[in-house]
Amino acid sequence: MNRAEPFATKDGSTIRELHHTELQSLAEATLEPSQATERHYHRATEEIYFVLKGSGDLEIDGERRRIRPGDAALIPPGAWHTLENDGTSELRFLCCCVPPYSHDDTFFE
Repeated sequence: MNRAEPFATKDGSTIRELHHTELQSLAEATLEPSQATERHYHRATEEIYFVLKGSGDLEIDGERRRIRPGDAALIPPGAWHTLENDGTSELRFLCCCVPPYSHDDTFFE
């Protein structure tokens, strides 16, 4: 098991990678209350978010939805997205990326 130290991603969330292989990565991500990721997209990476704790407002290509524990969301490659913690406690979620997460595959407006 990997117990990597948390680090900030290019979009502004704090993640702790649990596993990172040549084919995929799995990370635990955290957003504090009122914190949001910067709106961005990934050219190559497909992401799945799975909410563990807290709630938030997830926007994918202009469609907004409220997410809470037990919700999963698919973010296809090329889809603009942002996540805002609109609750009063931390928003914690798993993020699975295929291919694995890379700063170089994160693009902004």
